[in-house]
Amino acid sequence: MYRLMYPMRTYLIVSGRGEEVDVMAADWVTVLSHRPFLIGVAISPKRYTHGLVKRYGEFVVSVPGLDMLRDVWIAGTKSGPSKLREMNVTLVPSKAVSTPSIKEAIANLECRVVDKRTYGDHTLFVGEVVGYSHKKDAFENDRPNLRYKFLAHASWADFLTFEERFYRPE
Repeated sequence: MYRLMYPMRTYLIVSGRGEEVDVMAADWVTVLSHRPFLIGVAISPKRYTHGLVKRYGEFVVSVPGLDMLRDVWIAGTKSGPSKLREMNVTLVPSKAVSTPSIKEAIANLECRVVDKRTYGDHTLFVGEVVGYSHKKDAFENDRPNLRYKFLAHASWADFLTFEERFYRPE
């Protein structure tokens, strides 16, 4: 029944450090507060990423574009850090956390865990955004540049992007 909420934006969650770095695809990501800037991400305890976020108390939310679709698919269908060998991502140092960011991503939001709670079969990790990076022209006048083809997950194997047009109510 949760699929009735789709389509949803798709993100990559980076966790861990050194040889333990993992990247997981996630749709269940949301802004919880503007001040402080808090992001929530729901992760199943069955996921390798869950253990890394819990252990290190930080994560990075990377915003992929259509050009990263293959990487999103791998990150969403395979488990553990070995999948990074199949992905075409470059891990780069983050500004404010030890967890790396993804160079190819449209944006990276660096988060320190400030709370975690279990709801049903997932843990909601709440992260305060303590640093970020983004492609300079990907956000113009506080709006996303839709030419970057931000990804949304429509169903199990279907993804979509947004048409290059904004609508406003009259």
